[in-house]
Amino acid sequence: MQTDRDGTSNRSAPSFLRDRRPGSSELWNWMLKSICNYLMRFIVAGALVFYDDRAPQCLEFAMRFLITGVCGFVGSSLATSLREHLEEAEIVGIDNFARPGSESNRLTLRAIGVEVRHADIRCPSDIDALPRADWVIDAAANPSVLAGVDGQSSSRQLVEHNLGGTINLLEFCKRHRAGLVLLSTSRVYSVDSLNRLKVFEKEKAFHLVADQEFPVGLSLNGISEEFSTAPPVSLYGSTKLTSEHLALEYGSDFDFPVWINRCGVLAGAGQFGRADQGIFTYWINTWLRQRALQYMGFNGCGCQVRDVLHPRDLIPLIRKQINASATDERIFNAGGGVRNSISLAQLSDWCSGRFGNRSVKSAADPRPFDIPWMVLDSARARQRWGWEAETAWPTILEGIARHAEEHPTWLEISLP
Repeated sequence: MQTDRDGTSNRSAPSFLRDRRPGSSELWNWMLKSICNYLMRFIVAGALVFYDDRAPQCLEFAMRFLITGVCGFVGSSLATSLREHLEEAEIVGIDNFARPGSESNRLTLRAIGVEVRHADIRCPSDIDALPRADWVIDAAANPSVLAGVDGQSSSRQLVEHNLGGTINLLEFCKRHRAGLVLLSTSRVYSVDSLNRLKVFEKEKAFHLVADQEFPVGLSLNGISEEFSTAPPVSLYGSTKLTSEHLALEYGSDFDFPVWINRCGVLAGAGQFGRADQGIFTYWINTWLRQRALQYMGFNGCGCQVRDVLHPRDLIPLIRKQINASATDERIFNAGGGVRNSISLAQLSDWCSGRFGNRSVKSAADPRPFDIPWMVLDSARARQRWGWEAETAWPTILEGIARHAEEHPTWLEISLP
């Protein structure tokens, strides 16, 4: 009988383990322990399935995720980051490929094991044909605040996509008792209330005047979930706000979990930026190509402030939500906050330092639904989940700049 150097028998171990190294009995014990642990997890899951058919939600590695808008910038970023965190999870993504440039993400996602399907959330039969999922992450939307009112897009189409699509997904969740993570927006907050805020200009950016009567939901740290959502908020904001209400109602009535994350401006390398959406990517690419740029509204100073967030920073929050127990709080701001906020004029200064100086035109006339200052306070997410944005705005901008240098035709790819 053969023995290891420590004197223990290795007769019970197969030859490929006995030959691997002298301490093979320890390896064999480790493998047995690992197998037992996995078996135990599946036994527990099976027992819970008998009790509740939503049990797969308790095991992240065994989950199937459905991500809508998966080939857009946000959807593809979430799918990629989710794959990095959960290598064994099954990820199915759908997209109607209406967004210019989105087709370019299909092969990249498939290469990391994401199943990409062509489907339109506005079409019930497309959704009915999908396999069951444990969680739906809804990243599909027409995200332009000007959509439906700019004379270049249909208001009906906007509502059908952003609201009708939500209804179809809620019916899917109802049928399969799947959880829903709905990505919403900071543009659900009241435009009139935001425009009544007193601001002052400092270092090429608007700041809140501290000595004023703050409305409910506002502090120097930003806008909280209690801030007014009274119209007008734009057609885009209204469709997302209505989607939030419907999602919470469906979840309550049909007993499936719903989480709503109101996001600040989402940005990063690979975003299909245009003047009406994806402003950071659009500005950097346009600056690099020496094309015309213009500050609009608020005396044409470019001092309007937004907070910026990379979509990958949402995954730690989403993972905590899908593993959480029930709570009364279902709506969370998810933004970059004050420390990750920047104005257009400050963005221009950054571009000057990165690419060289150039002039920017000014137009004093405001655009519809424009606001001077929008910074989300994510204190609720921080207190409940310990979540904060991780990627600093200089890192986000540098990533966009490098991508722009490597893709000289990106503006053309992103054009409608």
